[in-house]
Amino acid sequence: MLHVGLTGGLGSGKSTVGLMLAQRGAYLLQADEIARELMQPGEAVYNSIMQHFGPGVVAADGTLNRAELARIAFAEGRVEELNAIVHPATIAEQAAIIAEIAVDDPTAVVVVESALLFETKHSTAASGAKDEPVAPWRTRFDCIVLVVATKAAKIARYIQRATGDTSPSPARLAELAAEAERRLAQQMPDEEKEKLSDFVVPNDGTLEELEELVDELWPVLEFAARNTV
Repeated sequence: MLHVGLTGGLGSGKSTVGLMLAQRGAYLLQADEIARELMQPGEAVYNSIMQHFGPGVVAADGTLNRAELARIAFAEGRVEELNAIVHPATIAEQAAIIAEIAVDDPTAVVVVESALLFETKHSTAASGAKDEPVAPWRTRFDCIVLVVATKAAKIARYIQRATGDTSPSPARLAELAAEAERRLAQQMPDEEKEKLSDFVVPNDGTLEELEELVDELWPVLEFAARNTV
């Protein structure tokens, strides 16, 4: 089995690359999706967030008000407080899923998509380790795939994702651009990530060009997975 960490900054297109790899046979675990499930009412992560940040982050229907939680985390500089609750549980859930995959498919390519793969200071919640490794990701992955794009492209994609087919006002566009800037500032620059990565996938062109790059990458990952048994 090959454990692949797939990362990239906000709006880089890492989710698109992840889906392309899944189409070619990889098992794709999306950290955001797993975290979202763990943040549902009744889950331990949900309870911890509500206790830590207060009832103001709970919507009228009892779910977490993700917009308000994001505002507190990014605008008030409390991202790490949120990460300390969510990341360990998410990583532990990933490990459990990967262990199940390993039983059925020992030559699998398992891709974990995570925006903060390098940035997180946390490992599994149940590791029991007294001393956290300096870089927890080093013990979790056999190789790292980094998706990169220009800052302008990242911000444009973030705005497109937030607005969809609507035509936002100039004020709303400026607000979203500022929000993208704040989030990007919380993330490690691509130049630093490239030094830590095994494969770098540039995503400033067309989807067809991105497909070609993934076509080149996939056989390399498959070969590595077969030779890790």
